Amino acid sequence: MKILFLSDNFPPEGNAPATRLYEHATRWVRAGHDVTVVTCAPNFPEGKLFAGYQNRWRQVETMDGIRVVRVKTYITANEGFIKRTLDYMSFMLMGFLAGLFERRPDVVVATSPQFFCAIGGWALSVAKWRPFVFELRDLWPASIIAVGAMKTSPLIRALEQLELFLYRRADAIISVTESFREDLVRRGVPRDKVHVVINGVDLDRYEPRPRDAELEREFGLGGKFVAGYMGTHGMAHALPKVLDAAEKLLHREDIAFFFAGSGAERAKVEQLVTERNLHNVRLIPRQPKERMPALWSACDLSIVPLRNTPVFSTVIPSKIFEAMGMGVPILMSLPEGEATGIVRSTQSGVCVPPEDPDAMAAAIIALADDPERMDRFRKTSRAAAPGFSRVTQAAKMTDILSTVAKSG
Repeated sequence: MKILFLSDNFPPEGNAPATRLYEHATRWVRAGHDVTVVTCAPNFPEGKLFAGYQNRWRQVETMDGIRVVRVKTYITANEGFIKRTLDYMSFMLMGFLAGLFERRPDVVVATSPQFFCAIGGWALSVAKWRPFVFELRDLWPASIIAVGAMKTSPLIRALEQLELFLYRRADAIISVTESFREDLVRRGVPRDKVHVVINGVDLDRYEPRPRDAELEREFGLGGKFVAGYMGTHGMAHALPKVLDAAEKLLHREDIAFFFAGSGAERAKVEQLVTERNLHNVRLIPRQPKERMPALWSACDLSIVPLRNTPVFSTVIPSKIFEAMGMGVPILMSLPEGEATGIVRSTQSGVCVPPEDPDAMAAAIIALADDPERMDRFRKTSRAAAPGFSRVTQAAKMTDILSTVAKSG
C-alpha cells in the first residue's frame, strides 16, 4: 500500500504528533508499505530551524525507510493566533503543491489538531482521485476556546463549519480517543465512519532504566524525590498551578520538580520560578527525542496537568504511555474522563482535581513518604504498558487505511 501522509510536525521534532506518525510509519515500512510524509522544516515549538535544516522550497530525505518531503513554510513560534494561522495556511498550500508531484498513492492521510493541514490533505485526495483519511488528534476549534486563546465569535463559528465539512468529506476519520468519536457521533457523523487508534508507547525505546547519573549531578537531583513534567509548555497545561504546588513544597528539601520542554508558556514558567525563588524547580530546555528516556529515568513521578475545562475530559495525553513504559508512576491533574479512567484502571498512578495546587502538593507528599506504594505503582505501570504498545496501534491503523484504500 502506498500511503501519502501530510503532517506539519515530524522528527527531529519530538512533540506528540511527530512521535506518533514516525513510530507508526516506521512500522508500516517494516510491514512492506510505501510511506511518504509531506512536512515542513523542523522548527516546533520555538519557531527556530533545527540544526542542519533549511527552510527551502523542497528537500527530500529518507528516514528509517520513510520518504520525507519537506516544504518551505512561514515559520513562527507556537504562540500568537495570527502568526500561527499564517504558519498553518502556508503548510496547507505548500503541502498540497508538493503532494501533487508525488506518485499517486492508495490513500491520503492528514492530521490535526488544526484543520488547515487536513484541508490540504482533502484537496490532494481530490486531485489524486484517492480516498482521504482524517486523523483527528484534537477537537479544534473547541480547544482554542478551552485554552482562552479565542472566544466564541463569527470566526470560530466559521471554523466549526469547516470542521464539519472535513468530517463529511473524509472517507474515514481516525480519532485518538473514544470521547472524540462520541462527540462526532453526537454531531451527526456516522459511527461506522469514525475509528479509534489511541496513542501508545514504543517499548523498544521506553523501558525502565537506572537513573541518569549525569543528569542527577547537573541538576542536583541526587537523593531527591523528583516530580517531572516532560513536554510542551503550552496554554493548555496549567503549569503555573504546578508551580503553585512547588511553592507549597519549598519546605521539603527532599522533593524537587523537573521541567523539560518548550512552548508558548515556557517564558512565563521561567519568570515565575525566578520571581518566587523556587529553588526546588529545575528547568531544562527542549531535548532531542533520543534523550527523553534518560530524562524520564531521572523522575520518580510524572506530572500530567491540563486546565480545568470540559473539553480536556476528552483527551488522553500521550506522555502517560511513555511514563508507563518507563515504569514511572503518574500524577494526573485534569478533568475526569477517558485519561483518568486509564490511570485508575491500570493502577499506574493517582488522580487529583485539575488546577488544584493544594491537592497536587498533598499527593506528592503522600507518594514521596510511601516508598512501598510507589514501588507498587512502578510495577503496575510497567505491567500495563504492553497494552498500549505502538506496534499494536500501528497495525490497527494500517488495517483501517487498507480497508479505505480498497474501497476507494
